[in-house]
Amino acid sequence: MDRYVRTATSCSTEQAAEFLESILNMIVTDMRPLSMVEDDCFKAMISTFNPKYELPSRPFFMKKMEKKYEGIKGKLMKALQETDSVALTTDIWTSVATEAYLGVTCHYLGEDWEMLSHCLTTMPLEERHTAANIAKWIEDVIAKFDIPPEKIKAVVHDNGANVVAAAKILQGRHGWASVRCAGHTLNLVVQSSLKIHQAISKCVASVRCLVEHFKKSELACTKLKEKQKQMGTETYMLVQDVCTRWNSTYQILSRLLKQRWPVTATLSDPAVTQRAKHYLDLKPEQWSLIEELCQVLEPFEAATVFLTGQQYITLSALPQLVHNLKITVQSPNPETAPVRSFQAHATEQITARWQGLTEFTPESPNITLLATALDPRFQKLKFLTADQVFKVQSTVQTMALVVVDKKQVRQPTASENGTSSTAHNSPEAHVKKVTSFLDILGSDSSSSDDEDEEQQLNQAVQKEILMYFGEHPLSKKENPLSWWKMNAARYPTLAKLAKTMLCIPATSTPSERLFSAAGNIASKRRASLSSEHVDMLTFLHCNHMLL
Repeated sequence: MDRYVRTATSCSTEQAAEFLESILNMIVTDMRPLSMVEDDCFKAMISTFNPKYELPSRPFFMKKMEKKYEGIKGKLMKALQETDSVALTTDIWTSVATEAYLGVTCHYLGEDWEMLSHCLTTMPLEERHTAANIAKWIEDVIAKFDIPPEKIKAVVHDNGANVVAAAKILQGRHGWASVRCAGHTLNLVVQSSLKIHQAISKCVASVRCLVEHFKKSELACTKLKEKQKQMGTETYMLVQDVCTRWNSTYQILSRLLKQRWPVTATLSDPAVTQRAKHYLDLKPEQWSLIEELCQVLEPFEAATVFLTGQQYITLSALPQLVHNLKITVQSPNPETAPVRSFQAHATEQITARWQGLTEFTPESPNITLLATALDPRFQKLKFLTADQVFKVQSTVQTMALVVVDKKQVRQPTASENGTSSTAHNSPEAHVKKVTSFLDILGSDSSSSDDEDEEQQLNQAVQKEILMYFGEHPLSKKENPLSWWKMNAARYPTLAKLAKTMLCIPATSTPSERLFSAAGNIASKRRASLSSEHVDMLTFLHCNHMLL
């Protein structure tokens, strides 16, 4: 290995090290295949930079990648040790090489109340995806990163039966809250509602055929661009929808609607479109239907875009968002019966799929409502009844007292502070001796002091609760994390509790985004990579901010 970092005829040790680091960072950050270092053009480029530098082989870079993986993993483990609460998201994906992977990401709030997210794994799966196996795999992941199970507050997942069952197993074992992906649920609402009326199904099918025609015809695409320029419209390409991609039906319809006249003109041009293909042009009533559908689908698009964000908190906004969505979906007054059917069915679906969103019992607290209560934008919980609000606030107070107790338990002792050798002479040790003597005499002063201290704690927490819930709600446009950063000193106990709740995402999108990177890394050119190396490269790419 030394000959790659220092040879008398090549370049200095520093230059060679910079070459190696730059190449490896390019492979990781830009998702280049490791085989790139064996390409003739790449070798020629490196030779141009330094003709006497000998480029290492692919196995060498593989070893360097493994070493870098261990280094970044160590940095992440240290960061996770310093936080009190972590949320997970998880999903399962199959690569082009038909290999299955489990994606897991972690989320927490930093010291400055910034939202932090990291990839933990895209681990290969070789056994059946049963609930028991999935639960064990997730436990293996957190063990690999030395995350104590009690630090995990929630796991966010899709609505797949096996994953839901796995989340229930983990909830039973460790008390982790099971949070269903809000984006996936919204997509189920939309997909179900689009099938409720035959006219909508036929219209969407016709749009897919039309778009597919343009995708397959180079002549039609070229003419469409000409028509767009002539008519002064933006030169958008038409997009096809994919049932598994959220809001893709809205995107295909809205894009086509913007390009209606260039598309119609292209289809009407006999030099471009054969007479037999004229059926592709949509009827006027179908264009009207598309226009109304876009109006009712737009709120779902906006909601999904908001919920899939990773740089701000999302779960706490979900109850208010769902409440508003039911109203917004009904607000357009469509002329067509199919769209009215869509509105009615979508409203029913939202109500049915989120029927437990506003339910709350102290015995089984709803973590979404607890997060909402600790978000200064929504802490008034206006969408709940007075009785429900009281239950939520009481549970927050109970949890805050637990946080205070844990904080006291974790305070360092004299021996932990490195003073064990002289501890027997310390004032604290003397007090303990006196207290023990009084206990022998049957004195109740110690228990009385404990009761006084507990009462003071209760009063302090109650004061925080009353002050916080009495605050004027923060504007919806303001950042609640910035508010907590400024007000943590006023509400020290609630601030600690807020950090445990507000780090939980509303969707499992972060895990799904892992697979976009993993898909590129495990592409056909890289399909010879072992699944372990796919995991390493994906980990390094997604955690490049730690490089």
